[in-house]
Amino acid sequence: MDTTLVRRQPSVWWGAMIICGTVVGAGMFTLPVVMAGAWFGWALLLLAVSWGAMLLSGLLFMGVSLHYPPGAGFDTLTKDLLGRGWAAINGLSILFVLGILTYAYISASGPVYQQSISQLGVPVSTAEAKIALTLCVAAVVWLGTRGVSRLMTFCVLAKILLLILLFGGLLTQVDVPSLLSPAAPGERYWPYALGVLPFCLASFGYHGNITGLVSYYQRNRSQITRALLLGTGMSLALYLFWITSTMGNLPRSAFPGIIREGGDIAALLAALREHLHVRALSLLMSVFSHFAVIASFLGVTAGLFDFIADRLGYADTPRARLKTAALTFLPPLLASLFWPHGFVAAIGFAGLFATLWAVIVPALLAWRAQQRFQPQPRVLPAIVLVLLFGVLNILAWGLSWLGWLPVFGAA
Repeated sequence: MDTTLVRRQPSVWWGAMIICGTVVGAGMFTLPVVMAGAWFGWALLLLAVSWGAMLLSGLLFMGVSLHYPPGAGFDTLTKDLLGRGWAAINGLSILFVLGILTYAYISASGPVYQQSISQLGVPVSTAEAKIALTLCVAAVVWLGTRGVSRLMTFCVLAKILLLILLFGGLLTQVDVPSLLSPAAPGERYWPYALGVLPFCLASFGYHGNITGLVSYYQRNRSQITRALLLGTGMSLALYLFWITSTMGNLPRSAFPGIIREGGDIAALLAALREHLHVRALSLLMSVFSHFAVIASFLGVTAGLFDFIADRLGYADTPRARLKTAALTFLPPLLASLFWPHGFVAAIGFAGLFATLWAVIVPALLAWRAQQRFQPQPRVLPAIVLVLLFGVLNILAWGLSWLGWLPVFGAA
């Protein structure tokens, strides 16, 4: 019997953990704040729509990838199907988004880990903590998808457990009438909904990891599809759990104050302290922030690593992977050391570029693949839906940038 027919396939669970770990990170703390204007009903609808559209775009890209050899990523597919011009634009957008996110995670995690390490009696500077963390993550990514998936699994399971411990009690205190209450007289929820859409899109970004999964599962369509469904489904469930826990315990009127305080984790938790034991909150939230950052850091850099290797045509050897790791981690690390707060001005544009490479380009690739390879009529409706979602996000981003959309909590 051919041994390749009985070779054991990797578990769907590991791929799902990579997807969920990449999607659900420290950025989830911004969701209830940016969704406060549209409130609970619109928040659920927008999350569900964004999840469906981003899952479809991921499946479209996965389907196109199966026409190519393992390891062929965004650049190879885009160049072959859409031309060098699109490949250049798409490549710049991927590098910008993943590079900015890597830079942001290094910058944000440095102070957190510096404080934790110092509390253990090992005095280190913030720069030293950034370097140590980056080297650890780079080592795991250099080892490959298997190493990333194992550590990601541990981080995601830890995050789920900590979320239950942190906010499980809040679910028993949810004020359902407040969640489902209509808007106050003279006010509407829906005008704030469009501005939330780009944040929802960014909350389901995992497309940079698909290339690695195609190789990991040896181009097994069923395995990859199930990993994407399970990973994104778990992410959606965690987001719904989080939104219900926060909005169900904080009235909508409390969020303008949170926004004025910066709308960050500290401001949100300060408003929640009356519902949680302060000492337990501080400890659990510190631990949770570590797992949230490291999981997202791993997922984003694994996607950036795969893209750079594909773009430069590096072989899958230890020496070549070391070169790819250096290009993946050194520029964001150096930028974080010299400009620790510089990402704030650029991060607002990341959503626009993410719409291009994670929504528009996968749909265009699927459309061109339909013309070149065997047509599949069932794919055409998915292409149309994904393109409409991308156009709507670009419209929302443009109107927000021009200041034409209402901002909840603005003075």
